[in-house]
Amino acid sequence: MVMELELVPVHAPAACCTPRNAPAMSEPDAAALATTLKALADPGRLRLLSLLAANDGCESCVCDLVEPLGLSQPTVSHHLKVLVDAGLVTREKRGVWAYFTLVPGALATITAHLGSHLTVPSAA
Repeated sequence: MVMELELVPVHAPAACCTPRNAPAMSEPDAAALATTLKALADPGRLRLLSLLAANDGCESCVCDLVEPLGLSQPTVSHHLKVLVDAGLVTREKRGVWAYFTLVPGALATITAHLGSHLTVPSAA
């Protein structure tokens, strides 16, 4: 016995992917931003940025940062190196002392970059 099958039209589902309204962050931009965010993802480093911002000229000698943080000088120097490598702070040698200064606009650039690529549109 041969069975006859009835073919029922199937409606195609809606597209599964939502179209992009803006370009996504490039891979190199994401890698660079991740490095910067990793540098910021430490309470000691955030406090260092805060201490530098609170000083006149947004700069300080490393020797003036040890006591307020309650960390050893090598640890403070390590954290400062991470911030320098991330482009958030500059280092200037003056005699035997190292002075660190916030890079003007560096934090504003990060928040602007995040805002342009990671904003969620409001519901309509």
